[in-house]
Parts: sequence; C-alpha cells; structure tokens
Amino acid sequence: MVRTRFAPSPTGFMHVGGMRTALYAWLFARQNGGSFILRIEDTDKEREVEGAVGHIMECLKWLGLEWDESIDVGGPHEPYMQSERLSIYRTYAEQLLEAGFAYPDPYTEEDLEAFRKQAESEKRPFLFREHRPDSVQEWNGKSPLRFKTTVIKRYEWEDAVLGTLSAGEEALDDFILLKSDGYPTYNFAHMVDDIEMEITHVMRGQEFVSSTPKFLSLYDAFDRKPPIFATLPPILGEEGTKKLSKRDNAKDILEYRKEGYLPEAMVNFLALLGWHPSGNEEVLSREDLLREFSLERVQKGGARFNEEKLLHLNREHMRTLSDTDFMEAVGISGKDKRLQRAIPVLRERAYTLREAQEMLDEELGGLFGSLNIDAGQLTAKGGKSATMTHLEALKALLEPFHEDIGAEEARAVLMPYADSIPKEDGGRGAALWPLRYALSGQERSPDPFTLIHILGRDESLARLQTSLDILSI
Repeated sequence: MVRTRFAPSPTGFMHVGGMRTALYAWLFARQNGGSFILRIEDTDKEREVEGAVGHIMECLKWLGLEWDESIDVGGPHEPYMQSERLSIYRTYAEQLLEAGFAYPDPYTEEDLEAFRKQAESEKRPFLFREHRPDSVQEWNGKSPLRFKTTVIKRYEWEDAVLGTLSAGEEALDDFILLKSDGYPTYNFAHMVDDIEMEITHVMRGQEFVSSTPKFLSLYDAFDRKPPIFATLPPILGEEGTKKLSKRDNAKDILEYRKEGYLPEAMVNFLALLGWHPSGNEEVLSREDLLREFSLERVQKGGARFNEEKLLHLNREHMRTLSDTDFMEAVGISGKDKRLQRAIPVLRERAYTLREAQEMLDEELGGLFGSLNIDAGQLTAKGGKSATMTHLEALKALLEPFHEDIGAEEARAVLMPYADSIPKEDGGRGAALWPLRYALSGQERSPDPFTLIHILGRDESLARLQTSLDILSI
C-alpha cells in the first residue's frame, strides 16, 4: 500500500516549495488509494516558531490536502510529533550500538574544530571517520552518539524522477545520531520515522541527494529496504537563474489567501511548478490533477515561479464558479438584481477575489448606495449647457427600452449619438463622461453601457434626472 508523508519543521511560514512537495505527495497517495501522513519534525527547538504547527495545518486545509494520520487524528504509528518520539529514537540507537554500528563521540567542540582546520590546511575535505577512536567507552546516554560507517563503498539507487543516481566514498561519514540533549538529528530521526510509519515513497528536494548515501547506509545497518525517493526540481525565482527565496517573493502561502487567490488556483499553479500534463490544457481542476498526475512527468530541471501565470489561473478558476459560489467568495450577500448583474463584470475584470471586492467597493459602490454627484465633475468634459443637452438626449434615447436592457443593447442605442458630437465640441467623451459619472457617482467605474445594464433602465433614468436637476439649479 502506498504511503507518503509531508514532514515539515515548525520553524517559520510555509512557502510554495514546501506546499508543492506536500501536494505531490498527496496526489500520489490519493491516486494509488494510499495514505498521506502529516508528521511534524520539531527536533530543532532553538529555531521553532510558536504557532507554526497550527499554521502548517491551516495551509494544508486551505488547499484541501487532507491527511489520514497526524497529531490531531492519530493513527497506527502515533505519536506524529518527533519531540514525543524520543524513546523510539533511543531504542533504534541502542540497536545500532549493540550491533557495532554506533559509538559515543569522545571529542569536544574544540577537538572537532581543530580537525576541521587541519583538513582545511591540507586542502582536503573533513571526514570524521578519519578520526574515529580506536577504542571507546561505554555510552552513558548523555554524550553524542555517532553512526559508525563500517563499509565505505559507492552507492547507486533509482530515483523515481531523476533515474539512476550514485555517490561514492566522499559522501559517507560517521554522523551524529543522537545529540547530547537526547534529541535525534534529522539524518537519523526521519529515517527511523519512515521505517516505523511504513513510508513507501518520499518526495523531497534536490538538496537531499548528496546525503542519500548516509541514509542508505543506515537502512543497510538495520537491514531494511529504503523507500522510493522522488527528487523534485527546484523552484526558481522570476528571473529563472536562482532558487526562489524570501527575497524573491517566496511568501507565506496564506498571504495568497489574503490577496484573494482561490485554493483551486493555487493547487493548479503548484502542480505545474515542475510537472506538466499529457495535453496542452493548463487550467486543471483537482479532479483533473488526480487523473493526470504522474511522477514520470515531473521534470528534472528547475521550474520558474511566475506570478502572472498564477494570476491567469486564478482568473480562470474564478470564472468556473457558479454565481452563488462567486458571490459567497467575494462576500456579496442579498438578492438585489443589480448585484447579480454586476457578477459578470467582476468576473471579467478581476483577477483575484480581493480585486473583485475592491471593484465592488470603489468602482461599483455608488450603484448600491446613495449618489453624491459633484457638478464640477459632471461638467468636466464640457460646459453646463452642453452637458445638460447631452444628458437629456441620452435619457430620451434610453426611455423607450425595457427594464433589463443589456450592455451591448445600450451601446447600440447610445453610441451613435456620442459619435455624432464633433471633435471641436469634445467628441464622444463630452457625452460619455457625464453619462458614466451621472450613473456611478465615481471617477473610476465600468463603461456607462455596463452600468446601465447593472442598474436597469428605470434606475438609470432616475440617476440621469438627478444630475439634470443638479445642473438646472
């Protein structure tokens, strides 16, 4: 049975790289009828950030990446918090000790620093195994415990993405298993957990490839089969030349929620950061991804982060929402016909939910409340007399039509009049500007024909009359 895991450290916010890893692990597990495990690797207590565990879980929930086993729902291999598994790591460490694969580290930090400087002066890499003591004391449970690399050989393994990989003797060394405080190192703890939790596939970044021989030597020591590794491509910044970092828009994933991105769009975007479907279609639903995703189509080279693409995908996913879902997402309530008529305008022009909310408040806000018409703004494109003439003519043209006049219908009725105004008299703007301002009461708004459609004929006529009354004073 396929079992994948997402095992973040609670040391800060979740960015796109971590969430891409979680998504691929989730997709692969769901595709294969397997389990997706959320494990918290909190052994680095100095760097741990308060509230980070809850934040990690909130990010996954926002994207709909539900887990089968974790700290909140339990499971057959609990606990799922590494700091609560110290006795398990100690048991595994003692097994290595008894089998001759581990020994207590007798050196101080000063000793290690001297060894490093000596290697540096001799222009060779520092390897602890070259300083391994000939005889060691019995482990007292308080000093650091090191893994003893008994066989120095070249390792070769198959990666589900990168294919056949190998590394030689320089990648193997005697590394710390347990620190003096009893906490395990990452190299040891994650491997023990993967064995205990029966993980079959590990999605990971390329930075872990160089450490793989260490992991494999541990699996050999325990006589256990390692999981299948799937090394994911790095996510590059907008320039495409270096790995995405906090300085290159690697934002907290929940910042995108605040900015008005849909979780469906973010999942779509993350999936395409290093993977491509069999066809040319890039706007993919969760169901599409579950059907299409495969490790064989994960690319080997870096994937460039492109926020314009994310905006495009978000806009497309917003367009797939039903009117009811769109209104709920934007925060529109009520059954006012004007609100419902505004939805296509918001869908067409807004790229995010926040943009739609801002448009509703700033550009369309005057459509749903009382007007505050400024005579100076109303006559900004022409004199008072000319403006009144244009508004009266437009009002007369609009009067014969039905209440639910469409935007294109209004354009066909009113545009010929606007186009008939000579350039020396202000051209079409002399009529269209006061028309738009009279309808919206805003300096920025959709075109007047769209406004007429949203307001309806009767309200549009009433607003034109209001402006004429103001100018007649």
